[in-house]
Order: sequence, then structure tokens, then C-alpha cells
Amino acid sequence: MPLYEGLGSGGEKTAVVMDLGEAFTKCGFAGETGPRCIIPSEIKRPDVTKPVRVVQYNINTEELYSYLKEFIHMLYFRHLLVNPRDRRVVIIESVLCPSHFRDTLTRVLFKHFEVPSVLFAPSHLMSLLTLGINSAMVLDCGYTESLVLPIYEGIPILSCWGSLPLGGKAIHKELEYQLLEQCTVDTGLAKGQSLPSVMGSVPEDIVEDIKVRTCFVSDLQRGLKIQAAKFNIDGTAERPSPPPDVDYPLDGEKILHVAGPIRDSVVEILFEQDNEETSVATLILDSLVQCPIDTRKQLAENLVVIGGTAMLPGFLHRLMAEIRYLVEKPKYKEALATKTFRIHTPPAKPNCVAWLGGAIFGALQDILGSRSVSKEYYSQTGRIPDWCCLNNPPLEMMFDVGKAPPPLMKRAFSTEK
Repeated sequence: MPLYEGLGSGGEKTAVVMDLGEAFTKCGFAGETGPRCIIPSEIKRPDVTKPVRVVQYNINTEELYSYLKEFIHMLYFRHLLVNPRDRRVVIIESVLCPSHFRDTLTRVLFKHFEVPSVLFAPSHLMSLLTLGINSAMVLDCGYTESLVLPIYEGIPILSCWGSLPLGGKAIHKELEYQLLEQCTVDTGLAKGQSLPSVMGSVPEDIVEDIKVRTCFVSDLQRGLKIQAAKFNIDGTAERPSPPPDVDYPLDGEKILHVAGPIRDSVVEILFEQDNEETSVATLILDSLVQCPIDTRKQLAENLVVIGGTAMLPGFLHRLMAEIRYLVEKPKYKEALATKTFRIHTPPAKPNCVAWLGGAIFGALQDILGSRSVSKEYYSQTGRIPDWCCLNNPPLEMMFDVGKAPPPLMKRAFSTEK
């Protein structure tokens, strides 16, 4: 280790920062500007043909334990190449992460890998650290869901969160359905064959690649016309002219013709209002209406959008247009006096913003030491306390009544006398 690293960290090695997403895991070291690796959150099992997803909430504990053990072993010994016993761990988690999952993950890290300490940090809060602001309305558009959470003066307003099952998974499902229904394939034997006759289903990694390479979000006026033509209740709506078709090579012999109308219509499911009149844009406005009235103006002027789905071309522009369009409707016009909405641009790609916030937090050695749950504390209590704000840890973390306080927090170094 270089001399300046030793001086800056009190002789302690930098922490490992992990963001276990449902689709991709970001992993690296605290204090760095980007993750060392972004890999699919899945493992290959000899008895199963398809890779097994690691982040699952509806399986039994022992199965989840074995998946996480194998996956984290791969992170440490194939990608990071460090000894887990030497470094603290910062885990970026969603505020909706079930206790069952975080308890199992903690058990894997402490019992199997014997890490010195673990800190669970909420992704929405960490994303604010990259911008140096205390208050914002944070929207996380991920793989399985879009989750909005207002944060005021460093404290998440947990009663005002909102969530919808609209994310990468929903787009992939819609895209696969439309590909199988509308697209043709050229093979070495014949041209213009229907896709289902060549392959029964499209693998998700190919669907995702087609989405990333060819799909985009239309502007508001065009999007409303596409939605009107899709539902076409009165039979008069016309679809705007579609973008050009794209040829996508499936392998050396097969070429898939991706129809132009698919490219701009699949993403509309994020903005179509369903029977309850909810979409990704209404999530933000509904959450804002629930917030205390004196916080709304500041939250509306500080919007932060993170998550992989937000990387689609045109997404942020369309989101702002939708918000400005909806805020003029009677439902929100009376409830929200503010008309000014601004989106921050974090210093990282949207899918890595939460990880970067965790890397900044993990580099603050003194704070990391006072927040982390040590191995000794975990072995005595057998549980991991909750915290989700930037003020002091709860008293229950500090001591147990009637007992000598267990060594919860070993500081790397301290400025106190």
C-alpha cells in the first residue's frame, strides 16, 4: 500500500462497497470514482441450464444463503482479489429490502467470510452524497420496480414513498411479446420467417441488448399519439410515422428485423396511466402531495433520478415534460402550488450513482467506524439494527440495558481527545 494511503486512512484498508441490484451488481472500493466491476446478479449451477438470480426474496433461507455465499465468493476472489477479513463492507440496499434478505446477507458476510464490520446504507440517501445536497426527491427506476422516496435534511420521509412494478423487467416482457408477434428473421435457408418459428422465446440478455441498442423514449406529444393509437378507443387515432427498422444479428446466420414501431412504443408502458391513473411521473407528484407542505417547494426543485432504466435515451426529458403536463391537471393543480421542477445531474451514470454515494460514505473512515456493525456486536446480539438517515445512530445500537456495551463500533481513528 502506498505511504499516502496509509497516512490518509489511519493504516486501515479501504472498505469494499457492494450494490446488489436485482439485475446487476456493482462492486468496488470506497474512495474510488467508479465500481471495479458491474456483473449480472446471477450464478451458474451445474444442475440448472439457466443462470440462477441471486437477489430473490421469495425463496427459503438456506437456498438464499448458498446462492449469496457462492456469488460473494466470486466477487471477492474473481473480481476484487482481496481478503474479506481485511476490509469493512458497505452494502447499498433499497429501503424496501426485506429483513429476511438482509439478515441472510449479514450472516454470509460475518459467519462465512468473517468481515470485520458491515454497514447497510439506503440507496436513495447515498445518491444525495454524490451531489452534496441534503434534500431531494429521489426516483430509482431499476429492474423490477420504480421507487420514489423524498429525503428532507438528510432524513428519508418514509411515510411518503411510492412504488410501481414498472422497470427494466416490464419493458423486457413487453419487448419480447412484440418481437415474437411482429418481427421476422432471415436465416441461411429462407428470408422473412416469423420469429416464433425460428426460436420459441428470446433469451433475456438478447432482449436487453435490443432494448439498449435500438429503443428510445419519445417526446410527450409523440408519446401521447402513440398511446392514443395503441388503445384507439374511438378508431380515429393515427400513429405518428415510426422510426426506421433495424437489422439485429442474432448469430452468424440469423438476422432479426426489429420493426420501427416497436422501438419507440415499448417504453411507453412507463408513462401510460393505468386504471388507477398511475405512471412513473405520477409517482413523483403523488409522493410530493403526501409530503409536509413546507417541504414541497424544496423537494420539487431537487429531483434526482437514478437506476439503469433512467439511462434510456430521452427518459429524463420525457419525465420532466410529463410532470409539467400533469401538474396542470385539476388533481395536482390545487394540491401543489409549486410549478418549478428541476432535475440534478449526478457525477456518474444513473446506474452507478448509489454505488458512488456508498463509495464516498465508505471513504469517511471516522463516520464509517461509528456507523458500522462490528463482528463482535453481531455475535453477541445476532441481529443487524436499522438506520436510514444521516443523524446519530439509534440508542439501541449503542448499548443493551443491563449489559456492558459490546464493541459495536471500532473506529479506524478518531479526532476526539
